[in-house]
Amino acid sequence: MRRLIALALLTFAVSAHAQNAAFVPVAVWYGGGKARAPMLEADPAAHRDLWRADLQAIKATGFNTVRCWIDWASAEPRQGEYHFETLDQISDLAQELGLRVVVQVYIDSAPDWVGRKYPDSHYVNISGEVMPSNAAPGFCFDHPGVHEAVLRLFNTLAVHMKSKPAFLGWDLWSEPHVINWAEATYMRSAEFCFCPYSVVRFRGWLKKKYPTLDALNSAWYRRFESWDEVEPNRLGTILSYTDFIDWREFIVGKLTEDLRARFDAVKSGAPDRVATSHAAAPSLFTSPLSGDGSPDDWQMAGAVDYWGTSLYPKHSFPVGRDAAWRAALLDFTRSSTGEKGFWVGELQGGFGTVALHISSTVTPADLRMWMWSSLARGAKGVNVYAWYPMSSGYESGGFGLINLDGTITERARAAGGVARAVSANQALFAAARPVAAEVAVVYNPLSYMVGGRRPLTASGPQGEMGNIERNSMLGTYRALFPTNIPVDFVHVDDIASGRMVTPQLRYKVIFLPYPLMLSSDAARALQEFVRAGGTLVSEARPAWNDERGRAKEIVPGYGLHEVCGCRETAVQSTPSGKIEIAMSADFGSLKSGDKVRGALFEETLEPIAPNARVIGRFPDGSPAVIASQFGKGKMLTIGTFLGAPYENDRDENTARLLRSAVEWAGVKPQVSTSAPLEVRMLRSGSSTLLFAFNHASEAVESSIAIEGMRGTARDVESGTPVSFPLQHRFAANGVWVVEVR
Repeated sequence: MRRLIALALLTFAVSAHAQNAAFVPVAVWYGGGKARAPMLEADPAAHRDLWRADLQAIKATGFNTVRCWIDWASAEPRQGEYHFETLDQISDLAQELGLRVVVQVYIDSAPDWVGRKYPDSHYVNISGEVMPSNAAPGFCFDHPGVHEAVLRLFNTLAVHMKSKPAFLGWDLWSEPHVINWAEATYMRSAEFCFCPYSVVRFRGWLKKKYPTLDALNSAWYRRFESWDEVEPNRLGTILSYTDFIDWREFIVGKLTEDLRARFDAVKSGAPDRVATSHAAAPSLFTSPLSGDGSPDDWQMAGAVDYWGTSLYPKHSFPVGRDAAWRAALLDFTRSSTGEKGFWVGELQGGFGTVALHISSTVTPADLRMWMWSSLARGAKGVNVYAWYPMSSGYESGGFGLINLDGTITERARAAGGVARAVSANQALFAAARPVAAEVAVVYNPLSYMVGGRRPLTASGPQGEMGNIERNSMLGTYRALFPTNIPVDFVHVDDIASGRMVTPQLRYKVIFLPYPLMLSSDAARALQEFVRAGGTLVSEARPAWNDERGRAKEIVPGYGLHEVCGCRETAVQSTPSGKIEIAMSADFGSLKSGDKVRGALFEETLEPIAPNARVIGRFPDGSPAVIASQFGKGKMLTIGTFLGAPYENDRDENTARLLRSAVEWAGVKPQVSTSAPLEVRMLRSGSSTLLFAFNHASEAVESSIAIEGMRGTARDVESGTPVSFPLQHRFAANGVWVVEVR
């Protein structure tokens, strides 16, 4: 009998998981009444009718899901005494109205009893200052008592919620950092956590990486006689900075392990419910050096069912982010999560405000553009933040989809219209996957480590160009964006693993921006990629340093000079921070004599192979750009940085050089349009979903031709048939979604 019961439960769990996986939630944040996250209204039973009316309005607008929340302080005000009344009421009302429920859990809003019971559980700054917890950030998860209490809460909540039919799943951690929702303005260069428990955990991490204390001493150039003497790096020195690299890698890995612990805790109580988490911004826009700790998207994606991101294109800025910036954010998140897709955990619903900083207006067209852009990249969940504007705090009055008095706005109706279209085509969107990309841009966390510990301001050793690591990637992506050629971001660890060269090449061309530090495994894998027929495009000084921060004897390092057929003979920082390269040979759409703008470094490259040819020179005539062949593949080596200056000044010739490298690799656009449009495609069974975006502020009419596309077509939103050739009149900032069978 026990075996039959176990088999029945397993069958139920598998079928429920399959059902959840086939459901694409398009949700709005609503926690009961007008309380802003993570706050809750008192006495939910007294407001039941008002909450029902709100949920009816959410349902009528078109949404299929509500995203509510619980904070630890409200859920467990006294140890072992749990209160989930708010979640119960919302879940029961949602079931009554045919809505699903996603629960956001906030641990940073911690109950005071934790600090009283564990007075040594506070976060500790790099300087030894102890951070008190007010409404946030709570207490350090590395403390064993806190660790146990947090996971007990997650498990208890999971056991409780699994009986709710409307309950779809979780977001286990909103915008993960080591500390959340607290800014210590009185602390200089605040960095966390250096409490005794985090230090012990770091030592355990080191013991796994370095099998003996002698090995650690050799790597760090130290003379420890006991593991108890080992401390996290706090200072920059003129010697080794391997200790700093290890500390930053530990912090990133710790975030991943902490998310996985939450995942395991809820899965043990409710294994059939979806478990997600989302970053404040993808790793493209953050830094592994940040003092509050920033996660690695690829690592975090492996710890949950769905990883995702927040998306606030206007936030509290007077000018919103442009189409290429938004696309890069979404494609980076998509790339990190692979085939299973991602969730947009928070999508800006209304104008933003941070005290006196107020954004430009969020329009109905904005909501349509942002939601469809997410879905066009394979998003499996979109959560609009929020139904009501913020009712308190420094965001008071901002970010709401409707008005605080409850009146429904046109942008709410526009967002609900997208939600309604997704609900009407659930199977289509659930099975949809982006077409495979042939172009990739490398994300390399080691690139941030060059120089070791340094101030997080523009005055540091790399202060000549702020955010150069990010802008090198973003500018490269931006240059390729108008081609409508799909672009992936690829983690350098995936390259090091050899996954780019399988029985066949995963990509035709890989861009290696800002490649100053590479691991030996990554360098060898890139050699094999080119040898097997791929095209590699590298900016200045690839593998100058290894993964321990030590210089290579020849630059490019690790034998990459043999791949590119050249080596560095001289390098200097440009006096103005800028440099021009004159093309000395035709290359793609560039002609001899055309000028390209670089930045920061002027690296002289000497050809050392007969098939290496100089196609660009610096003003003094020294070689700046080398095109070479190696094995079955090719490499383009550029003795300066192009991505970052292009992100800053948008020089068209710089973009043309990067696009010409794609053409040189044999990659061709599959889409052509008669007017400038962004076009994205998903495959869903025997159907293709086509998304076309007019980012112009004027209406345009355009035809869209896609190589090999035939069949019958329909407008996904209206359901009306569409004839070939595809032709559409786009409103200003308009979107057209077509299914081709």
